[in-house]
Amino acid sequence: MKELYEKMINEAMTAQRADVDTLKVKRGQKFVIEDTKPYVDAVKTMTAIGNQSQAVIDLHKNSVVSHYEILKGLTTTVRPEDDPFVEHYQTPVVLEILKEQDEAFAKSVDAFAQAIADAEALISLEAVRHYGGFYGPTCVVDFALIPGSTSNVVNQVLLKTDIPVEHKRAILAAKSWGMNTSYGFGEHFSHALEAGATNAEATAKEIATMQKLYLEPVNAQAELMDDAGMTSFDQRKYMSEYRRRMEGTIKAAIDDGVHYGNILTVPAYSVGDVSHHIAQSTFNMCKDDVVMATIEAVTDVMESSLRKSLDSYKSYWDILSVATGSSAAATEYLLQLDGFNAPMVVDLLTRRFHNYVQLYPSRGAAAELHNCDFMDMIYRGWKILDKAQRMRNGSGEELVPMIGKYPVDLSPISKNEVLMNPQWYVYPACAITVRFAALMSLADYPCLLTSEPVTATMMTNIIALEKETAAAPVRACKNCASACLVDMRHQYCQWREAV
Repeated sequence: MKELYEKMINEAMTAQRADVDTLKVKRGQKFVIEDTKPYVDAVKTMTAIGNQSQAVIDLHKNSVVSHYEILKGLTTTVRPEDDPFVEHYQTPVVLEILKEQDEAFAKSVDAFAQAIADAEALISLEAVRHYGGFYGPTCVVDFALIPGSTSNVVNQVLLKTDIPVEHKRAILAAKSWGMNTSYGFGEHFSHALEAGATNAEATAKEIATMQKLYLEPVNAQAELMDDAGMTSFDQRKYMSEYRRRMEGTIKAAIDDGVHYGNILTVPAYSVGDVSHHIAQSTFNMCKDDVVMATIEAVTDVMESSLRKSLDSYKSYWDILSVATGSSAAATEYLLQLDGFNAPMVVDLLTRRFHNYVQLYPSRGAAAELHNCDFMDMIYRGWKILDKAQRMRNGSGEELVPMIGKYPVDLSPISKNEVLMNPQWYVYPACAITVRFAALMSLADYPCLLTSEPVTATMMTNIIALEKETAAAPVRACKNCASACLVDMRHQYCQWREAV
C-alpha cells in the first residue's frame, strides 16, 4: 500500500504546489487563462494503480483538461466577479447526460422535482430560516449536511421521496460536492421577499427554482449566470462544448460501474483551480506578502507532515486526515502567535454574521460560506493544538501536535522569514496583529489552506478505490465551529439521517 500512499501524496502536493508556485510568481499581475497551465499539467500526471478505477481518474483528468481548453478557446481571462462560478458548469451537463443514459434515473429525478413542490411547507420554513439567519453562519453549498445548507434541505425532501436509494444518493451528491449550478437555497426567496412579495409568493419562486436545477440543469445554470451578469465568456457555449468533450468519459464511468453520485461530483470539484484558485482575485489577494507567506508555510507544514509518516499509515483515509489536520493545526498555530485562538475568532465571526444579516437581508446565499470553512478549520486546529499543549505542559519540549498517531511538523512556520518578521509590514514597535490580519483575508478565501486541490486530488484517488459508493456528502458530524462554540443548532443537522 505504500506505493499507493506515496502516489496520493505526490499527486496532491504536485497540484497544491502548482497553485502556490504560480501565485508566488504571478501575484499582483494580470491574470490570463494560460497562467493555470501548471495546474493542468500537474493533473495530467495522475494515474490509476492497483485496484483504482481508470474511469474515475479520467473523470478528474479529462474534466480539468476540457475545462482549461474550453476556457482558453472562449476568453483570455475571467473577471473576479465571475471566477467563483467556474466550477458550477460541469455537473448540470453531467446530470443531463446521466438522465439521457438511464431512463429510470431520469424518472427518479422527475419524482424528486415533484417532491420539492409537495414539500411546500418545508421549503417555506427553511427559506424563512435562511433569510433570518436562524441557523447562524452556514455553508449553503456544503460537502456535509449542516443546518441551512442546500444539501440539508435536499436530504429532507429525499427522505420522503419514493425512489431507489442509490438514486437518492446521486441526487444528494449532485448538490453537494457536485455543486449542481451556482444556486444556493433560499436566495430567490430572500430577494423576492425584499422586493415586496408575500411569503407564499416567495416560496413559490423558490420551489420553481429548486425544481429547475434538476429538471433543466443546463438552462438553469445559463439563466442564473445571465441574472448574475456573468460576462467573462459565453456560458452556453462552454456547457455545449463541455458536453461534447466529456460525454464519452461519462459513459465510460457508467459502464465501469461508478456510482452516479461520484460521476456527478468528481468532474466539478476537480476544476476549481483553473480560473478560480489561480485567478485574478487570488493574484490580488496574494500581493500581501504575509498572505502569500501564510499559504506557503501552511503548504510546507502539510507536505512535511504527510511525508514524515509515509511508512506508518494504516489507511488511505489517514492520509486525507493528516493533510487536512496538519493545515488546520498550522493555521491555528499562526493565530496563536498573535494572541488569538479559534474560540475568539469563531465568536467574532458568528456575532458579525448576525449583524451582517441585519445590514444585508438580501445577501448572497454563499456570503459566509468560506467564513464557515475557515472557522471549522481553526476549531479543529485548536483542539489538536490544545491537546498537544496540555501534554507538553511546562517541559519546554518542542510542540508536536498529533493527528491520531501521526505527528504534525510545525517547523516550516518558524523557518518562514516573512511570518517571523511581522515588524516589516506595520509600525515596527506594534506589530502584534499582522499575521491575524492576513488570516482574516484568508477567512474569506481559505481554499489553499484547507486545501481544496489537495482534498480533491486525494478524494479522487479514494473514490477510484471505492467507486461503487457515493462519497458525497460526508455522512458524519462536521463539528461545525459555530454550532460547537456559539450557536445551538445540532438538533437541525441531517448527518445521521442522510439517505
